[in-house]
Amino acid sequence: MPLDTTTFHNVINGELTSTAYTRHSLNPATKKQNPNVPISREEDLNAAVDAAKTAFKTWSRTTYDERRKACLAYADSLEENKDALAALLTQEQGKPLDQSAVEVGMAIKWTRELPTIEIPENVLQDKDDVKIVQRYTPLGVCAAIVPWNFPVLLAIGKMIPAVYTGNAVIVKPSPFTPYCALKLAELAIPHFPPGVIQALSGGDDLGPMITEQPGIDKISFTGSTATGKRVMASASKTLKRVTLELGGNDAAIICDDVDIDKVIPNLAILSFLTSSQICMMIKRLYVHSKIYDEFLKKFVAFVSNFKTGPGTQEGIFIGPVQNAMQYEKAKNLFESIKLENLTAALGGTITDSEGYFIEPTIIDNPPENSRVVQEEPFAPILPVLKWHDEDDVVSRANASDTALAASVWSPDLERASGIASQLHGGSVWINSHFEVSPFAPFGGHKSSGIGVEWGLSGLLGYMNSQSVWTRKG
Repeated sequence: MPLDTTTFHNVINGELTSTAYTRHSLNPATKKQNPNVPISREEDLNAAVDAAKTAFKTWSRTTYDERRKACLAYADSLEENKDALAALLTQEQGKPLDQSAVEVGMAIKWTRELPTIEIPENVLQDKDDVKIVQRYTPLGVCAAIVPWNFPVLLAIGKMIPAVYTGNAVIVKPSPFTPYCALKLAELAIPHFPPGVIQALSGGDDLGPMITEQPGIDKISFTGSTATGKRVMASASKTLKRVTLELGGNDAAIICDDVDIDKVIPNLAILSFLTSSQICMMIKRLYVHSKIYDEFLKKFVAFVSNFKTGPGTQEGIFIGPVQNAMQYEKAKNLFESIKLENLTAALGGTITDSEGYFIEPTIIDNPPENSRVVQEEPFAPILPVLKWHDEDDVVSRANASDTALAASVWSPDLERASGIASQLHGGSVWINSHFEVSPFAPFGGHKSSGIGVEWGLSGLLGYMNSQSVWTRKG
């Protein structure tokens, strides 16, 4: 039966539920209303937590093989509905349909591959009189607070680690993009016991209700640094575990020995994918002064071919900015181009349109203290800056309060590795950027977050360490 993407409900205790009041978001390409979704109240949250606590009692005692089997069956359901989910993602988020299909495909891959990671039991000591084993036990009820830029992959990237490690999970999507997450929970109903995977739609007040709910044991949050600090402060009241994946201002360092024509397509895509609304996109592009002029000319020429428009149209690479709030922030940042006397090598203005569209903009060698360098834009505007001294460019790249990720580009791997080893960030790439894997931990340093998602380390973030001592005879 085809997935219904016209009506939307909360998922509580294995059932589709409604609320007295509803709300809707807008399609960012048209500013037209999307369908209504529930506005969850405190009683809805309490009901979900009660159901999760009940489910946890039995789900936590299942084997990894049983949980893996459920996840794989769930992945098959996602696969069967991948086209509907991709179309719904474009409708609510705005990204081009081919990019939505990639995100949904990644979510299916994560659902299948995260549960293949083995959770170890470590024998710490085994002597004649005593054996000490370190093992890991599930936490209880987890809450997954999901952002609006990658609402499918980042929901699955929290749900599957939570349930595979024996927890129950409540998903709270962004009010801007609630639709796919509600359907993800709906598709999970046949594959997991009631209460194991639930989803609640709501307004801005739902997040604080979740972080303050005493029955929730862990918060996994992806979003802004400012909001992450509030989540951590609220969670501290009940000593909830937290994983925070927050903002970034990623630097890419381009050495003078690169093949310019070869690297520009990758760098352009990795700077403007999803209208640059990805925390791990290239946000600062440092290009060696020896090749700067040639590089900038060819980079501008390549990016100028990116087509901007509704994500449902053929050949579109730059979709709309996702929401009015982000659009207004971008307009404010664009005003700094004129106020700070910056030079736009491409674009530089925002023209009002039917949707929240912004043409890609490239700023030619702005000062290091300019807003476009210091701030994370989450919009398609990129500063390209000159460098000539390695120590200096490393210092500039590391000067940000955030440290999510960074990259170095050079065919001389020894040189690139030497630079990369000095960069701050939870992920550092050589000759690539924004590569992710279900097997590789992903998180930030400094103000970019606490803890990691994915990989064994990410899975263990949903568990408690327990030391078991056995006295022999």
